[in-house]
Amino acid sequence: MPFDFDAAVQAPFRMQPGLRRLAAGAAQLSPVRPGSAHWRAKLAVLSARAAQALCAVRGFDAAPALHALCRHAAAAHPAAWAWDGVRAEAHALGLAVAGDAVLPLGHGADQETLACLRALPPDWRLPGLLSLAFAEDFAVLDSASTAIPWLAVALPSHWAPEQKVGRPFAAVHAPVADNALLLQAAQGLARLVGGPGRWERFVWTVVPHGQLQAHPDHVPAHGWDGVAVERAWWRTERQTFMPVPGAGQAVFTILVDVRPLADVIDTPARAARVHAAIASMGEAVLAYRGLAPVRDALLAWLAARLG
Repeated sequence: MPFDFDAAVQAPFRMQPGLRRLAAGAAQLSPVRPGSAHWRAKLAVLSARAAQALCAVRGFDAAPALHALCRHAAAAHPAAWAWDGVRAEAHALGLAVAGDAVLPLGHGADQETLACLRALPPDWRLPGLLSLAFAEDFAVLDSASTAIPWLAVALPSHWAPEQKVGRPFAAVHAPVADNALLLQAAQGLARLVGGPGRWERFVWTVVPHGQLQAHPDHVPAHGWDGVAVERAWWRTERQTFMPVPGAGQAVFTILVDVRPLADVIDTPARAARVHAAIASMGEAVLAYRGLAPVRDALLAWLAARLG
């Protein structure tokens, strides 16, 4: 997964936009195949509780953003995705969506995906196909209002999409600890990502479970109870923004990855960077990120790996 460890892990730790311009040709989407971890996790969510993942403000027209996303997918990953302005084809899934119809492509159609998409409301079948063809989740950011009027987020990181849809950027991030820099940057950030450029940022944390989906209603209730820090997990997001021409919007992509912490902190230099970042977190940030109960144990574990 394209997480930039050195760019993302900094001390002192601060909650801030941290945007950087994408290099020309840099990928914003990651095709997946049936059976992959992201496909399995997304299929489970979209099959059992799609209303918590697929959310939109009543009356919002997502077509410009969806078409921009489809065009980008077809141009960047022609072996995985095709789009003619009406019909979308996900080659690895063996399925197409044209209007309201979900269509098999020959005899290679994935039957689980087919059943899932046909059970979705018609307006959500194209977003559903995109969600199951790529590892990323998607949202739309309106640059004028800074609101998020549309989300297709099956793998949230301890937040509920159905509670965030339609809210402006500042309201969405109001619960975030140490959020002053984020809130101050809200208007400028929205204008920036709604422009012609493409941008990315990274988020990381340490968690007690390895689930890709982390909706607050569906994560293990025990938290850190009984979980030793050496069995913790490193959870990251790579977030990118692609413009929606003429709409004053950006498609916001979220690529979640979860790996065993011990596999990621594999050098003294990495241990030192994470140790310094966590040591610099204030009490509010530690509480918000769920690290307060294990801060000391985590710092001790990291210190032992400094070599």
